[in-house]
Amino acid sequence: MSTHTAHHRTSSDERRTLRRGRAHVFWNLIYGGLRALGLRISSFYVTVGVFLVVGALVAVVATLGFAELAEHVLAGGTQAFDVAVLQWLHAHQTPQLTALMVEMTYLGTGTVVVMIVGVTALFLWHTEHKYSARLLLASTIGNIVLNGALKFVYHRSRPSLFAWQTTALSSSFPSGHAMSATVVYGTVAYLLMRLQKHHWARMLTLAGAILLVLLICLTRLYLGVHYPSDVIGGMIVGLAWAAFCMATLEASLAYARRRAPRGFIEERPAPVEAPAT
Repeated sequence: MSTHTAHHRTSSDERRTLRRGRAHVFWNLIYGGLRALGLRISSFYVTVGVFLVVGALVAVVATLGFAELAEHVLAGGTQAFDVAVLQWLHAHQTPQLTALMVEMTYLGTGTVVVMIVGVTALFLWHTEHKYSARLLLASTIGNIVLNGALKFVYHRSRPSLFAWQTTALSSSFPSGHAMSATVVYGTVAYLLMRLQKHHWARMLTLAGAILLVLLICLTRLYLGVHYPSDVIGGMIVGLAWAAFCMATLEASLAYARRRAPRGFIEERPAPVEAPAT
């Protein structure tokens, strides 16, 4: 052991045994607890992952938020707001903007969503990200089933304030386009961000997904086929379902790495490149 190392350890031991004023017992307990807590937190995040905790928390909060919104919708508490927003949008319609909105809304339809999910799932499977591919398929199928069940339960009629600029089926709450866009584009963005090394690329992917979801949701209002509360409800419950699926993926990978760490190296997120100095 070198002289410098021995001196460092001696200094550390001396600092730990020094009396911290009259309340040294209290501070010893505080610092000891913080050290123990730090070790447990570190172990927890390494084993489970931060996305598991955040995803589960977002899922719970969003579910509670959707339940609260649905209660207000059923009671008619959002009707005045819904009507005012749709009337404002209708007053600002133009032929050019309407044509653009009709094209944009197709990005949330079933055919386009299924194609995006299929291509992304094939890419993930081909690059040995099989857990991620399964998650994307499960989240998409679950979204379809969940949206259908919620529409059946609430069975809200669609707006009839002005003529629709596109076709629409089924009931109104929650919006299927808003829910599908949030789940599919949100999940795809999350999975792509796990493969990207650069922080700026991850932020660009996230921003692009958020912008796309918001634009799709706006088209449903502009075209007159949904109330704002329908769209907000679809986004909230879609976020809850997507967050639950993301948390499930992280938990599955954490468990799989413990059992067979070498077999799941390909599923690990890409390392973040350090900025050039």
